[in-house]
Amino acid sequence: MTLQHQPLAGKFALVTGASRGIGRGIALRLADRGAAVAINYHKNENAANEVVRLIQERGGKAIAVQADVASSEEMANLVHQVHSTFGALDIFVNNALGDLLSFMAPPLSVTLDQWDAAFQCQPRAFLVGVQHAAPLMREGGRVIAISYWPGSHLGGFSSYFAMGANKASLESMCRYFAVSLAGRGITVNTICAGITDDSIVNQLPQPAQEAMLGWLKSGWNPMCRPGTPADIGGAVSTLCADDAAWITGQTIVADGGASLMCPEIPLFFQKP
Repeated sequence: MTLQHQPLAGKFALVTGASRGIGRGIALRLADRGAAVAINYHKNENAANEVVRLIQERGGKAIAVQADVASSEEMANLVHQVHSTFGALDIFVNNALGDLLSFMAPPLSVTLDQWDAAFQCQPRAFLVGVQHAAPLMREGGRVIAISYWPGSHLGGFSSYFAMGANKASLESMCRYFAVSLAGRGITVNTICAGITDDSIVNQLPQPAQEAMLGWLKSGWNPMCRPGTPADIGGAVSTLCADDAAWITGQTIVADGGASLMCPEIPLFFQKP
């Protein structure tokens, strides 16, 4: 990619949970736009190194950095290590999900341990990350949190309760951070991804995967497909460009229009 098509050239980014799925897609797209990217991973070092290799093959710069974002100490050390290695920090993407399947439970049966696990890897990790990243970020930096609209705004996906409630907290935090950092030109936004292939969805039992993806393809997503990590990466990289400097404190839904469909009206009435 030539320099005129690299709007993020000279920028340095940290993406948590970037060894696979949506985080991987975000890291690759930021690198394609010219940013040097730190690939955070928790356990899968091989996957993280593969993302680094792909970026380097494309002529980009990347490093892999291990940390468990659910640990406040490790999260803080991660930010400082990336800043020390790169010498600067411009973009912080809070994407790491944690072990979602281990704390999926309906609201009346979720345990305190499950709730605490969701809290530690979502709003607490984001709080620690921003508090340590913001003082190190250059003017005009970007902070982006990844969320999920049906989980944070609706209530029917009952097993998603702990994650959804904590994702809603994270979205609210973005608005407060946006005001706090606006004076330095640092924007803070949330990207709500829709159901995305090659993501946590692929860790569900096969019948559940097929049902969810088939539902979208049948028309409940107007584009008749699930999202891809590249789709979410495109949304993130767009917010990181200079042209998005006037957008802050917003929750932007990147779901191909799925959230526009009305569950009370038969699908054939909604199709063009």
